[in-house]
Amino acid sequence: MNSPKVRPRILLFTAKLGYQTRAFDSAAKKLGVDLVFVTDRCHQLDDPWHDRAVPVRFEAPEEAAYAVMQEQSGQRVDGVVALGDRPTLAAAYVARGLGITHNHPASVEACRSKLRLREIFREAGLPTPWFRNVVLQAIPEPALMGITYPCVLKPISLSASQGVVRVNNREEFLAGAGRLKRLLESAEIQATREPNLDRMLVEEYLPGGEVAVEGLLKDGELRVLAIFDKPDPLEGPYFEETIYVTPSRLPATQQELIKRSFAVALRALGLTHGPVHGEFRLNERGVWPIEVAARPIGGLCARALRFQLENESEPIGLEELLLRHALELPGWDAARETAASGVLMIPVPQSGILEKVEGADEARGVPGVTELEITARWRDYIAAWPEGSSYLGFLFARGESAEDVETALRNGHAKLNFKLTPRLPVEHPVTGEV
Repeated sequence: MNSPKVRPRILLFTAKLGYQTRAFDSAAKKLGVDLVFVTDRCHQLDDPWHDRAVPVRFEAPEEAAYAVMQEQSGQRVDGVVALGDRPTLAAAYVARGLGITHNHPASVEACRSKLRLREIFREAGLPTPWFRNVVLQAIPEPALMGITYPCVLKPISLSASQGVVRVNNREEFLAGAGRLKRLLESAEIQATREPNLDRMLVEEYLPGGEVAVEGLLKDGELRVLAIFDKPDPLEGPYFEETIYVTPSRLPATQQELIKRSFAVALRALGLTHGPVHGEFRLNERGVWPIEVAARPIGGLCARALRFQLENESEPIGLEELLLRHALELPGWDAARETAASGVLMIPVPQSGILEKVEGADEARGVPGVTELEITARWRDYIAAWPEGSSYLGFLFARGESAEDVETALRNGHAKLNFKLTPRLPVEHPVTGEV
């Protein structure tokens, strides 16, 4: 009698409201893989999403890793995948504890700190802007000495350009630092328990265009999955992203320089396995690594990437590719489809309560547009950048060329209208402050 086939098991570390979990679940079912979700949902709730997830606190990664290993004791675990920045360190500790090929926790932790990234890139000889670590509590006048303008103020640990501000003079510096301090002291940010919430990174503003690079590491070797052009200028004062389009329209020689810079940055960080995402600025002075993350592209943006398996008519998504990579299944090295593709992260025009969305059907009907998903919830308060970090939704397009895709995204976005009303101020019951 044949013994039943053992299904492989993957631990998927993700936020409880992560956009990609449904896509991973579908890919896992197709491949016959059991997914075990590890999320930051409240441990006192009895499986509220009916996904049998392991509840942990990502702000305490070693404690979270211990809880997961206790939960999985005696059970088969074949791979570990992390989505988003916050779960990556706990995932690295678990992989190390279970003897699963993954990145070292120290390398993953370095990616979570903009300050540490700058230090590592500088030590590796990569082009690096001047930078300074400044305590926000009370900025003394000497801290401003030697600073040249324009420069950029950044929280050290937050992601998605939240809190990032360009300032052009001393007055804007002090105003921007005050605004960043208020953001980092807010109840919402304090609840994350991220490190370094009492300080900021001040660095040189780099002019030029920007690209994002999606990659996959195996045994320390980088495979670039896509280079995304960002056709909208990111010049500040805030840095909310909008359009990603691939394949890149940059000259082949410049694309090769970006790939080399990415590979050097990854080696400097000590990253060796799994998905990686990088952000780079380009100007006449060279290729400047801005961010490197030990995770795949965030949000729903992964839907802009599809890969073609041999002898298969339908392409697969990034989620299936990553599961195949984690399990060393055939097809993990499938090439990206030949069509151009892109995504528009729908920007937040102003902070407010979402009352109405108009033009969705018209946007979906634009030639080249393949999908529109509004992720902001009706009657929710949506913060604009720099305080915000969540988009109103995502618009996707495909076409024969990157130009066609960009045109479709812009035309689709032009059909949309979001009505946001200001939130009424709330008076403190004791102090009377608003």
